[in-house]
Amino acid sequence: MTLWSGRVGAELAPEVWEFLKADDAELLPYDVQGTLLHAERLHAAGILDDAELAEVRETLAGLDTVDPAAEDVHSFIEAELGEVGRKIHAGRSRNDQVAVAFRLYVADACADADAALAAFARTILERAAEDAETPMPGYTHLQRAQPVTLGHHLLAWSEMLERDRVRFAFAAAQAAPSPLGAGALAGSTLPLPPPQQAMRNSLDAVADRDFALDYLYAAAVLFTHLSRIAEELVLWTTAEFGFARLPEDAATGSSMMPQKLNPDVAELARGKAGTAIGRLTGLLATIKGLPLAYDRDLQEDKPPVFAARRDVTGALGALRVLVSGLEFDRDRLAHAASDPLLLATDAAEALVREGVPFRDAHEQVAASVRAGTFEPPEPGQRLPDVGAAVAAAQERWS
Repeated sequence: MTLWSGRVGAELAPEVWEFLKADDAELLPYDVQGTLLHAERLHAAGILDDAELAEVRETLAGLDTVDPAAEDVHSFIEAELGEVGRKIHAGRSRNDQVAVAFRLYVADACADADAALAAFARTILERAAEDAETPMPGYTHLQRAQPVTLGHHLLAWSEMLERDRVRFAFAAAQAAPSPLGAGALAGSTLPLPPPQQAMRNSLDAVADRDFALDYLYAAAVLFTHLSRIAEELVLWTTAEFGFARLPEDAATGSSMMPQKLNPDVAELARGKAGTAIGRLTGLLATIKGLPLAYDRDLQEDKPPVFAARRDVTGALGALRVLVSGLEFDRDRLAHAASDPLLLATDAAEALVREGVPFRDAHEQVAASVRAGTFEPPEPGQRLPDVGAAVAAAQERWS
């Protein structure tokens, strides 16, 4: 029996039933949490007595899987509660029920992302500390530009992840207000106590999915960053660059070529960036034309978030193993960083210190490079204390 069958007399056609069923089993622990909160409100209003509340608590504590025949997780929970379940829906609708559970889910997904980000960032910073002074070329346009250190380059990765951490924290904060009590769209006449952090407007409470968009945005930007990191890992571990060797517990071989060691973890992380961006744009497109308050289109909000949660933790965990096990070829890095042309800017700035206008200095050095007569100066000090920067970043991630 469905929660809405009182109005619809005929059974749905099997094709319609299969189309309407929600794939929302992942919401079970969060819907359980929301249902318990609602039961406590019903108890406070005298609609559930002490024994009924205790029965609700006991039954909810034992729920760990959803019957696949159920229309959705909400109808499953009500059915499992038996006779007291016939009272549990007083003062609420599936509209505010799913909004409560989904907000709890997104907040938890943000916490998962933060933990995975911290573990990956700490691994990066450990490697940066080991190679704070290891020279390597820095690049623009993928052409050698100026000398930096490997530690400085790895620090740039951690800076991106710090901004990602802020975005997930923002999404978690957006998920915190509670739509509990909004009902279908206009609240309830029952004297139920308001929840903590109750949303101000009941229509907005059941219609809002900004928090899910914020989560998917954070995930999309994270994967954009991971894709850039992955691209560098792919390049660095080629024979052409030869800056690093893949660890064999985070690489694959070829089914045909016996010599191959492939950066599949990096490549898949790079590939998932497109999927993450697609999930965000897909949900934006779903929401953009919906009138207030609730529409069944919003059933499509959960699958992209469920999938994004798995990809975020999965990619960060696999990349952490990969980066932890990288073997850097410090001689190869140092040789590449010894290219004298990397000091062309230093040469121009040396002339500036002697009073030559920068544009004139730039032209003089460029002419010597073209003529093949460029003589590199002694390297100047351009980078801050990389070791201190690593230590400060480790403190922020501790």
